[in-house]
Amino acid sequence: MKTRFAMMAALLAAALLFAAMAGHDWASPRRLLQALSGAADMESRLLLVWRLPRVVASALVGALLGLGGAIFQGVFRNPLAEPYLLGASGGAAIGATIALLVPLGLPGGPVLAALSFAGAWGATWLVLAVSGLHGRPDTAGLLLAGVAVAAMLGALRSFLMLALSDDTVNLQVVLSWTLGGIQTPDVIGLLLLAAFVGAGLALALWLAHGLDLLGLGDEQAFAFGLDPARFARRAVLVGAALVAAAVAFGGLVAFVGLIAPHLARWWIGPRHRALMPSSALIGAALVAVCDGIARAVLPPAEIPLGLVTALIGGPFFLLLLARRLKT
Repeated sequence: MKTRFAMMAALLAAALLFAAMAGHDWASPRRLLQALSGAADMESRLLLVWRLPRVVASALVGALLGLGGAIFQGVFRNPLAEPYLLGASGGAAIGATIALLVPLGLPGGPVLAALSFAGAWGATWLVLAVSGLHGRPDTAGLLLAGVAVAAMLGALRSFLMLALSDDTVNLQVVLSWTLGGIQTPDVIGLLLLAAFVGAGLALALWLAHGLDLLGLGDEQAFAFGLDPARFARRAVLVGAALVAAAVAFGGLVAFVGLIAPHLARWWIGPRHRALMPSSALIGAALVAVCDGIARAVLPPAEIPLGLVTALIGGPFFLLLLARRLKT
């Protein structure tokens, strides 16, 4: 087990190195070392101030998505579950639309992150309220409520875009955000994102034993002293908070929360205490690499990160679905 974790850590280190090198102008490892040592030339300063913080932010966003995906797959006992099931993407898009199109007179970056987070987590609360997750848990009802709420939020976002648009408003910024993309955070933003990851990993490990019991079925879980309904609600809210934080800093990045737990499960096994950190490491590596590709493929333009992850994750999802239908 320790050897496998060491290999995943090495994989993450390689992914971070690739992401730090990739871009409009590729940087050699020697240039990265010069930047880290405090070289005063302009290229080193750009690497240190802009690219390296973005690489770290992309890895942290990926770790949050990996953790959130592992929690949702554990709660729903379904390997095809992913973090945006319960309307988090629609809620986050509502918050981002308001932040980008309504002149609130406040700093744009923090307001965008705060409203995106509030929208994503608030949508999950709404789904829980609509589905009535109390007493015996009904995951089917929860999923149906998630689909309905996501559809309503999507329609509301479209209405807001039409109602708030005029000759002075460019809807491209909203569309760009919904396609996903890591923005270089300042020091406070990076520390806040790291704090989310640390707290999220601690909460995920706290949920690990309950998720293992939940996988045995409701009756077996209850026999071991777990209240399935209460635990499912708690786990969903924790997973939604992690996804909301990822969306607030990275926009809507598709499929990472689906892929990372699967790769971790194949490599490390189904026990959640080992699965959680493995999913975080793999998610961090995936997003870091995809963000590097997004910056490097069509210079000087940048491909939206969500498009890159969708091109990779779409075929992966179809493969999973085909394998599941065969069994």
